[in-house]
Amino acid sequence: MYAIVDFNGKQYKVEKEQVIYTEKVKDVEPGNEVVLDKVVYINNDQERKSGKPYVEGARVITEVLEHGKDRKIQIIKFQGRKNYKREKGHRQQYTALKIKEIEG
Repeated sequence: MYAIVDFNGKQYKVEKEQVIYTEKVKDVEPGNEVVLDKVVYINNDQERKSGKPYVEGARVITEVLEHGKDRKIQIIKFQGRKNYKREKGHRQQYTALKIKEIEG
C-alpha cells in the first residue's frame, strides 16, 4: 500500500514505516505527530483512489524524528579574464518524518 501526498508544495510517494526528508517544518518538536491530509492518490491491494484534487477522508499520519541540516553544497560564480570569482556555501534545513499509518 502506498500513497502520494502533497506537502509543502512538493509531492512524495510514501509507504508505511518509510522515512521521508522534507523542508523544515516550523513549530513541531521531535516526537510529535503531523497529519498530512492532502492525499492525491492511494493504492492498496484491492482498490485505487485518485482525488480531484485530493482524496476525500484520506490522511497520512507521521511522526517527527528529527530536525537537521543537509550536506553542504558549493555555489560558484566565475567569469574568465575578468578577475571575478565568488564562492558561497549552503546547507538546507530538513525535517525527517516517519510514516506511521495510511488511512483512506
